[in-house]
Amino acid sequence: MKQQQGSMEEGLLLLDSNNADDCSSTKKPSRGATAIVVLSTFVAVCGPLCHGCAMGFSSPAESGIMEDLGLSLAEYSFFGSTMTIGGMIGALFSGRVASIIGRKGAMWLSELFLIIGWLAIIFAKVAWVLDMGRLLIGLGVGLITYVVPVYIAEITPKDLRGAFSSSNQLMVNLGFAIVYFIGNDIHWRTLALIGAIPCVIQLIGLFFIPESPRWQAICDREKEFEDTLQRLRGKNVDISEEADDIRSITKALQQQSKTTIYALFQKRYAYALTIGVGLVLSSQLGGCAALSYYGSSIFKETGFSTSIGTSTVAVVLVVSGVVGLLLMDVLGRRPLLLISSAGTCMCSFLVGLSFCLQGIGQLKDITPTMAYIGISGYFAAYTIGIAGIPWIIMSEIFPMNVKGSAGSLLALINWSSSWLVTYTFNFMMQWSPTGTFFIFAGVCGLTFVFSWKLVPETKGRTLEDIQASITHVWQ
Repeated sequence: MKQQQGSMEEGLLLLDSNNADDCSSTKKPSRGATAIVVLSTFVAVCGPLCHGCAMGFSSPAESGIMEDLGLSLAEYSFFGSTMTIGGMIGALFSGRVASIIGRKGAMWLSELFLIIGWLAIIFAKVAWVLDMGRLLIGLGVGLITYVVPVYIAEITPKDLRGAFSSSNQLMVNLGFAIVYFIGNDIHWRTLALIGAIPCVIQLIGLFFIPESPRWQAICDREKEFEDTLQRLRGKNVDISEEADDIRSITKALQQQSKTTIYALFQKRYAYALTIGVGLVLSSQLGGCAALSYYGSSIFKETGFSTSIGTSTVAVVLVVSGVVGLLLMDVLGRRPLLLISSAGTCMCSFLVGLSFCLQGIGQLKDITPTMAYIGISGYFAAYTIGIAGIPWIIMSEIFPMNVKGSAGSLLALINWSSSWLVTYTFNFMMQWSPTGTFFIFAGVCGLTFVFSWKLVPETKGRTLEDIQASITHVWQ
């Protein structure tokens, strides 16, 4: 019976894809984004903005917190790591939560965790309150990592989906940059208060934006589904074709029994899962988390000015994030991934080479500048592609019936690999700075090969068409 249902689903998906191809010549020209799509995206990306503030908070706040609360270096290191632990916990439940209470409901829950976490840090007088606040922030961020890109992908028109989805990573970069710029000049409690502002904006904004129409469709909320889709596309826009596409997929999915995470490991999802896991692992194992958390110490070890280096990184993150957003639906996901992975590979190699030359006492006058160029270039290349595209593709390739389970699994892998890199980085640097960055360069090189061989282009295609083609690749 399950095999019959699976065959029916595949037939419907294939039919949906073929129908889309047959009528492509008669489709109306793509319309621009409506005001409600822009507003909904803005409200959603306030979560990633808070995520960026939380990522950058621990570096400029370090000396102030240790002095005010009398923390040792070990205690402060534990404080910093609790966000990653919280992220792993939040990731475990992110997909399931978003499937049960909806995308808006998941964002509501994440912001409650984030606001309580920031308040705990603002008013903390002892270490355990500080740690609890950081843990709650991690829980909220763990939910946001999954639900925001999925929500944006499900509400935006196909021709604008890449640019709108990439705003997720842009806002993470912006939050990180803001905290880096102002963090050294204000008290850490004030900095925490600033970090909480995007959370409050999102919490209020959620009252004024719609739920994902695809989630409403899978929950049999037909009237709400049609009203929401019409509202998102515009009052006078014909939504019948898009609505029928979504209904066809929903009908096929509803014929199946309730799925669990084990359903992900069926052959039909093997290709999508391979792409998702490969991209998430490569985005972390290439060293970005280590460079983000320990950038100041890396610049110091190379002999370059820490203040100039970190300020440059902050600017680069924002500028390259904007460039990536503008190019997402022009060049496409796959070309940006190839450019990004090639750039991070070369820049990691350049940093490793600077440490190698320092170690043998050669070109000492230029090795700090080499490291500076390499680190700045790494962040520029990383931000335009690998930083955000894995989550955009993840939100596009998994069907609704396994999207929650896939999101939880990939978010867990993301946070776990991030913890692994940040935990082992100092030990690797003690072993060999040169070897560390050559390893990162090797991982980035493998990412290039992986993207070239396996990652499909999803630009300008409906979610239903993408999922239909992905499902049949390894059948």
